[in-house]
Amino acid sequence: MSFTVAIDGPAAAGKGTVSRAVAAHFGLAHLDTGVLYRAVGKRVLAGEDPVAAACALRAEDLEVAGLRTPEVAQEASKVAAIPQVRAALVDFQRAFARRAGGAVLDGRDIGTVICPEAEAKLFVTASAERRAERRLKELVEAGHPASYENVLADVRARDARDTDRAEAPLRPAPGAVYIDTSELTIAAAVDRAIAAVAAARA
Repeated sequence: MSFTVAIDGPAAAGKGTVSRAVAAHFGLAHLDTGVLYRAVGKRVLAGEDPVAAACALRAEDLEVAGLRTPEVAQEASKVAAIPQVRAALVDFQRAFARRAGGAVLDGRDIGTVICPEAEAKLFVTASAERRAERRLKELVEAGHPASYENVLADVRARDARDTDRAEAPLRPAPGAVYIDTSELTIAAAVDRAIAAVAAARA
């Protein structure tokens, strides 16, 4: 029997951390769907056509080095706004979602488009300012020079692309449990998410 948990939200809201913790707690498989778009974005930066790159994407492409750089993140946001790219990656995500034993998927349109029938839906968010602070810390720790002002501008630009695109815009799914992590510790956010999923499984 499959059980799907759909977790959506903007960049750097903490949904990846929450998703991995939820998956570990309930013994479910986990897919960060943003990695699919990062992998496509990386191939585009290498000169490939975005639609061709999405159609040719393989599981091993999700394991290559360099998917977490700021350049790849920006390109991922751009290719994610292309309807043909999104369409090419839908089947991959839906097959993962309904695997035996259950799965947790996090992204931008899991509860609204990829898995609207998911048994549990969460929307994890935070203020743009708090998300910029978190992303800046990640970049500095990874050795990427950055300023708060530039990171905040990038966060807001990504938010605009994600929420304003015609194809699968970022928004909470109907019935999704809303978790604002702006003032929450990681542990508190994870606890709320686990409680929401447990209630859906009851």
